[in-house]
Amino acid sequence: MQVTSVGHAGFHIQTEAGSILCDPWVNPAYFGSWFPFPDNTQLDWDALGNCDYLYVSHLHKDHFDPENLSKHVNKDATVLLPDYPVPDLKRELEALGFHTFFETEDSVKHKVTGPKGDLDIMIIALRAPADGPIGDSGLVVSDGETTCFNMNDARPVDMDVLHDEFGKIDIHLLQYSGAIWYPMVYDIPTKTKANFGKQKRQRGMDRCRSYIEQVAATWVVPSAGPPVFLDDALRYLNDDRGDEGNIFPDQITFLEQMRIHGNDGGILMIPGSTADLKGGELTLTHPIPDAEVDKIFSDKAAYIEDMAKRMAPVLAAEKATWAPAEGEPLLEALKAKFEPIMKQSDLICDGIGYPVGLVMGDETVVLDFPQRTVRPRGEKDGKYRYGFRIAPELVRTVLRDDEPDWVNTIFLSTRFEAWRVGGYNEFLYTFFKCLTDERIAYADGWFAEAHDDSASIELGGYEIQRRCPHLKADLSKFGVVDGTNLTCNLHGWQWDLESGRCKTSKGHELRSAKL
Repeated sequence: MQVTSVGHAGFHIQTEAGSILCDPWVNPAYFGSWFPFPDNTQLDWDALGNCDYLYVSHLHKDHFDPENLSKHVNKDATVLLPDYPVPDLKRELEALGFHTFFETEDSVKHKVTGPKGDLDIMIIALRAPADGPIGDSGLVVSDGETTCFNMNDARPVDMDVLHDEFGKIDIHLLQYSGAIWYPMVYDIPTKTKANFGKQKRQRGMDRCRSYIEQVAATWVVPSAGPPVFLDDALRYLNDDRGDEGNIFPDQITFLEQMRIHGNDGGILMIPGSTADLKGGELTLTHPIPDAEVDKIFSDKAAYIEDMAKRMAPVLAAEKATWAPAEGEPLLEALKAKFEPIMKQSDLICDGIGYPVGLVMGDETVVLDFPQRTVRPRGEKDGKYRYGFRIAPELVRTVLRDDEPDWVNTIFLSTRFEAWRVGGYNEFLYTFFKCLTDERIAYADGWFAEAHDDSASIELGGYEIQRRCPHLKADLSKFGVVDGTNLTCNLHGWQWDLESGRCKTSKGHELRSAKL
């Protein structure tokens, strides 16, 4: 088996039975905020796209690149399709011309047969509203000699099925770095923001190490981030100044973290790097001399500066596609977009529980979730418990494009500011990624389901429910107790073990008792 990095979460897996192209992202994403790092535009995308199988893990735009898929990827390739409850991914791929789909079952081992032979595959599909844009997934591939687990940025809650079906894993590809807007966009004191960032950075790496221990692969490739921010307004987000509060550490940083914790199985891959594998035996080849690879990371600020100059026309072209900032007041368009969704989602609107402010230049609109209405700011409105300040051109663009997911566009761009009083509100961000009838119906139903908390474990001197109240992670594997505080490292949520109260978000109480 030959595994070639094509940048970020993208890989090309070559076997005697055929080739699989995974998550081929090259064009800027999220309003031109994210670019692949290191640069992957020099790759031969026509050759890479002449594949037998295509795997797109989910619809986040740093995994699903419609322009690259349309221009360079063979439309006769068989798409290995995750088992998602809402068929948005299949529809998007069909719209690009893909027509042959192998529809998998979640966490079931399948044999795919092509003209060149057979492959064993399994796609672990995550279906919670918090998983990507209604779904995220990881792919396991075995050619009978070598097994690769491409976890990208999925967060599976149970690894037992992996070993039950495939036994030893030879190479594990997974996310370790940040990929979200918190805490950078929040209106909080600089020192507080730095402390929150430092905590988030470490939790992300702790979560990754937990997965590495559970999968126990011979080789580990840190991937699926970080992106690079080339816009002058966003350059501060790059981890090129030794800032411990930066949530976007690079591959070198995580490989050192692995070594500190006694694991020497990590390998560095850049776009074009190839790992030739025979079971657990690996030979690594880079597309450029090792000294040049080292310089990308040792002189990172200079590399980013050079890349920003080269990509300036690409960024300018992206910005030229945005809607104009000026136009009719946005109130009526937002009422038409949001109110029908509000009226279908009692559980989510009640879970949000308060009005949310949306400031767009000189216009302020209130998303009044308790009343299920969108209205102007009133004289009696004080400071909103949650609010967003977004440039009007971004709002006009997503409205123009009838975008069903503001998380996958505006929020991941980090081109906004936010404030909140109290904890994170999961229901609110779920609402923003479910702006279609089909998505909101699924999300509302998912939250309405009763989650099993009957099984218990002992951890840190407490008896607690085994499954995390957030997304059902196994706390015997992801739970960390510090005094009376429990952290689930899967998403970094925390609970007070004395009361069972969730310290991260409203609701989500934990059953716990002191032993």
